[in-house]
Amino acid sequence: SLYRLKDLEVPKLGDCDVHVKMLAAPINPADINMIQGTYPLLTPLPAVGGNEGVGEVLEVGRRVRALKAGDWVIPADSGLGTWRTQGVFPEEMLLKVPRDIPVLCAATLSVNPCTAFRVLADFESLAPGDSIIQNAANSGVGQAVIQIARASGIKTINVVRDRPDLPKLVERLMALGADHVVTEEMLRKPEMKDIFKSIPRPRLALNCVGGKSTTEMLRHLEPKGTMVTYGGMAKQPVMVPVSAFIFRDVRLRGFWMTQWRKDHAHDQEPVAAMMDALCQLIRRGQLTAPACTEVPLQDYRAALEASMKPFTSSKQILLL
Repeated sequence: SLYRLKDLEVPKLGDCDVHVKMLAAPINPADINMIQGTYPLLTPLPAVGGNEGVGEVLEVGRRVRALKAGDWVIPADSGLGTWRTQGVFPEEMLLKVPRDIPVLCAATLSVNPCTAFRVLADFESLAPGDSIIQNAANSGVGQAVIQIARASGIKTINVVRDRPDLPKLVERLMALGADHVVTEEMLRKPEMKDIFKSIPRPRLALNCVGGKSTTEMLRHLEPKGTMVTYGGMAKQPVMVPVSAFIFRDVRLRGFWMTQWRKDHAHDQEPVAAMMDALCQLIRRGQLTAPACTEVPLQDYRAALEASMKPFTSSKQILLL
C-alpha cells in the first residue's frame, strides 16, 4: 500500500520553529493526486500526506514573534503534511487563524474557500445582481463559491452531475444560497432560457471538470466573458468551439491556489485581507464548512477509500 500509519519522534524545537498539535485535517482530491504522483507538487519521500488542516500551537522557539502557545494555525502553503497528530514547523509555514471560528471551518479554510474567493475576485469585476455559472457545484470550492457569491449579492447558476439523490443535493445547495441548480444535461435544454429572463447571462464561468460539461457551460457565457479552469475532475481537455472565440471573444484562464500563494509570498497584505474576509463571513454564518464526515486517524484507510468514491457529497475529515 502507498500509505501507512507510523510513529515518529517529534524533532527538537529550533529558535524559529513552532510545535503544533494538529486538530483536524481534510482529505482533498489534490492530496490523493499527490500520493498518486499525478500532481505538479511532489514532496520528497517518505512524506506525510495532507495539505490542509488546523492545529493548536503547543510551544514556540525563542525567536518566534507572531505566534504563541494556544494560537490556532493553518498551513501557509501546500505540502505541509497535515495528516499527523503533532509536528514542528518553521514559523513562516504557518498562518494564525482566530479561535472563535468552528474547528471544521478552520480545518477546511486554506484550500477551497481561498480558491473560491480568488476566482470570484480576480478575473471579472462583479457587482451585486451579476451572475456566474459553475460546474461541480457540490465540490468544496463549489459550496464556498455559492456562499461567498450570495454574501456579495451575486447570483449563481450551479451545474451538477445527475445522480440518484439529485433532489436532496439540489435542496442542500439551495439552502446554501444557490439561485439555480441544473444538471449537465439541462445545459442543452430550452429551459435554460427561462433562467436568463430573471438574471443576466454570466460574465464568469468556473470550471473544475473539463470535457463536454465545460463546453456546454461555455455556451451560456456572456460575450467577452471569462472561463476560469481550476481543476479537471473528468480528466478530459477543455474543448472550445471556434465560434465562441471569434464571435463571442470569450477568455480562457487558469487558476492554481498554490501558484497564487507563491506569487504573494512577500506580499502579505492580500493574504491577510482574504483570510480576514473569509473569517468574517464564517463568523456571520455566511460561510460554513462543507458537508463533512469526521473520521478518527486510525480509520484513515476507510476515509481515503470513501473520499475516492464517485458522487461523494461529504468531505472526509481526519480528527487528530
